[in-house]
Amino acid sequence: MERPAWAPRSIDISVPSVSRIYDYYLGGSHNFEVDREAARKAMEFMPGLPKIMQANRAFMRRAVRHAAEAGITQFLDIGSGIPTHGAVHEVAQAVHPDAHVVYVDHDPVAVAHSRAVLAGNERTDVVAADLRKPQDILGSPEVGRLIDLNRPVALLLVAILHFVEDTDDPYRAVAGLRDALAPGSMLMLTHASYEGIPVPAERAEGAVDVYRDIRNPLIMRSRDEIARFFEGYDMVEPGLVAMPHWRPDTAPEDEDPYAFSGFAGVGRTA
Repeated sequence: MERPAWAPRSIDISVPSVSRIYDYYLGGSHNFEVDREAARKAMEFMPGLPKIMQANRAFMRRAVRHAAEAGITQFLDIGSGIPTHGAVHEVAQAVHPDAHVVYVDHDPVAVAHSRAVLAGNERTDVVAADLRKPQDILGSPEVGRLIDLNRPVALLLVAILHFVEDTDDPYRAVAGLRDALAPGSMLMLTHASYEGIPVPAERAEGAVDVYRDIRNPLIMRSRDEIARFFEGYDMVEPGLVAMPHWRPDTAPEDEDPYAFSGFAGVGRTA
C-alpha cells in the first residue's frame, strides 16, 4: 500500500483507525481501504451509520454556534478527529473572528492533518493527547497559549466518550476537566446508545463487534449513564435528547431514523 503524503511515517496504515473510519462515513478522503473495509462491515449491521455521524456533526455546529452567541470565545475540542468542512474553528470564528480553538486527538493522522489544515491560523492549534489524561491536555503549551482557564470555555466531547471503557473511568476524566474550567463554561457531548437505534439491539451489536475486533471497543451507555457526565452542570434546554431534537435548524421529522440513535446535550456551570 502506497503511503500518501498526508499520512505520518509513524503510523501503521494496515490497521484501521476510528478517526479515519469516521472520516469515511462523512465522505472524506483521509482514509485507507482497511478503514473502509471495517466501516462496510459495521454498515452490514447498521447501514445508517453515516447518517449518525452526519447528525453528530450537525449537532456540533449548532452547539458551537449557541456557545459563541452566548459569549464564549474559547473552545476545547477533545477527540476532534480529522477536520472537515464546518469544523469548530470555522463555526466559532464566523461568530467571533477572534475566537480561540484548540483541537485534541491521540490519533497521529488526525493530529497531522489538523496541523496542515490549521497552518496560518494563529487562533487555533492542535494537541496530541488523550482524554483519559486531562492534565496532559490542560498543561500543554498549546492550551497555555490559546486558552485562558480563568474565563469560560466550551468543552466539546463529541462522539468520543463511547470509546472510553469503564475501566478507564471516563467520569473521572470529565469531572477533572469540569473542575479545571471557569464558571460559565459549557460541556457539549454526544454519546452512542442502543436507545433510539432503529434496529434491534442484537443487530446493532454486530456493528459494536466490528469496533471491538479492531481494538477500539464501542461502549453503548444508557441515557441515565450518559446524563452522569453532566454532573456539576445545569442542562441547557432542551436537555439530553436525540441529536436532531437539540435546537434543530430543520424539522426533526424530516431526519433519517438513524439520526436519532444515541443522545446529545449541552450543560453550563453556574
